[in-house]
Amino acid sequence: MNVLPYLLKGLQLTLLITLVGVAIGFVIGAFVGLARVSKNKFIYGLATVYVEVIRGTPILVQILFIYFGFPDLLGITLDKVTASIIAIALNAGAYIAEIVRGSVESIEKGQREAGRSLGLSASQTMRYIIWPQALRRMIPPLGNQFIISLKDTSLFSVIAVGELLYQGRQYASATFTYFEPYLMVCVLYLMITIPASVFLRRVERRLDR
Repeated sequence: MNVLPYLLKGLQLTLLITLVGVAIGFVIGAFVGLARVSKNKFIYGLATVYVEVIRGTPILVQILFIYFGFPDLLGITLDKVTASIIAIALNAGAYIAEIVRGSVESIEKGQREAGRSLGLSASQTMRYIIWPQALRRMIPPLGNQFIISLKDTSLFSVIAVGELLYQGRQYASATFTYFEPYLMVCVLYLMITIPASVFLRRVERRLDR
């Protein structure tokens, strides 16, 4: 039996969960991050609770809570892949929110004053002046978050999601060979994370210039 077809099938699902989950997480993080710099105490409080709860609990606990807890509480059934995407989105969203908050707050106050002097409202200043500059500063840490979320998908094997590690474990259990499948799992992860890290370093250097 050849292990590679099994692992490539798992890799496809790993990438799907990561890409969709992080994309949704970015939308969540953008809104929550902006809420974290809001002067409205209620909005700020809600955003802070979300960030602290997600960052203060292990993602494995979040996975189990979403897959087993939500259905038990709400009386619904969640597909394993859907639950995985939700878990990645909510987890990544909290960390991306802090990336957004830090990037927005790193923009010099003079930029806001410049917006006001041009007659722009606070929202227009954020949209046309602050956000474009902050977005450039977010790119390297967002790339790092993508890599972290990609590796976190390995935890979904606990709910039998057919991602990369799960496929490797299934092959190992069926053939009683362990070195080859787990070595190939490591290699496939590295084939994604190393080029991604190199690309991010190049982007960061270009942004610094």
